[in-house]
Amino acid sequence: MELHDVWFVLIAVLWTGYFFLEGFDFGVGILTKLLARNRPEKRVLINTIGPVWDGNEVWLLTAGGATFAAFPEWYATLFSGFYLPLLVILVSLIVRGVAFEYRAKRPEENWQRNWETAIFWSSLIPAFLWGVAFGNIVRGVKIDRNLEYVGNLGDLLNPYALLGGLVTLTLFTFHGAVFTALKTVGDIRERARKLALRLGLVTAVVALAFLLWTQADTGNGRSLVALIVAVIALVAALVANQAGREGWSFALSGVTIVAAVAMLFLSLFPNVMPSTLNADWSLTVTNASSSPYTLKIMTWCAGVATPIVLLYQGWTYWVFRKRIGTQHLAEAAH
Repeated sequence: MELHDVWFVLIAVLWTGYFFLEGFDFGVGILTKLLARNRPEKRVLINTIGPVWDGNEVWLLTAGGATFAAFPEWYATLFSGFYLPLLVILVSLIVRGVAFEYRAKRPEENWQRNWETAIFWSSLIPAFLWGVAFGNIVRGVKIDRNLEYVGNLGDLLNPYALLGGLVTLTLFTFHGAVFTALKTVGDIRERARKLALRLGLVTAVVALAFLLWTQADTGNGRSLVALIVAVIALVAALVANQAGREGWSFALSGVTIVAAVAMLFLSLFPNVMPSTLNADWSLTVTNASSSPYTLKIMTWCAGVATPIVLLYQGWTYWVFRKRIGTQHLAEAAH
């Protein structure tokens, strides 16, 4: 296996980790409107992800940086062609981070309500747009002989990509509902489990349609295995949720995300951005990659830094592993 193949796999792993971790972050942010009935319950939901949301975004920064260094042609074409949707995602993530930090800075109800609304929309918008972006990456876009994107925004809003956006939106919200059930106690936990069932059933229908469409268009034997794993994991997550096994349900919803993202990258390889104008103009792991020397240096750096990042992030989750509820907010206030 060549180094550019290795880095394609590593970038796939980084995006998978980002969607697994930030997925439930987005889901919890969306649930502040769908699940929480009052201000204290919104506080509970926000507090479940408060210690970890910013660490989860490290995976996005790392994935973007790795793409820039390992596949500069891919990075250039992707960020120039998808400029507007990626800008909207970036602004949403900035607003989201500010909302988490500023929401509790003042006691006025309007102040906190406005920031909570910002958390909802800045979670929903990226959750949808990431699916649209990756749907277009897998489907292919208008790339000319100079390896430049020559389409427009309307080309990105095609039925396949929009369906991909619905998949990530529903899947992340389901993932967040399962996480909420895992991290809370009392009535909110029970309602999260019931909502997770409804969300999971909707997700199953939408995701199955999208994955089957992907398999029919660009799939292969390896992607078919990933599709089957994703479907089985989602069904098992729903069963575990109904049985009150929130830990298993969360792990299995995570497996669903991992398998679904793996299927997209397996369908994509060896391309990184197919051209719909001419297959010979597609960006591949070969023509879009950096020099072997650059990839070698990056491999050594990743080998040293990655275990450290995994250790400190794992430690953070361990420290904040306990469940919380509205009664804990009352105790803290007292």
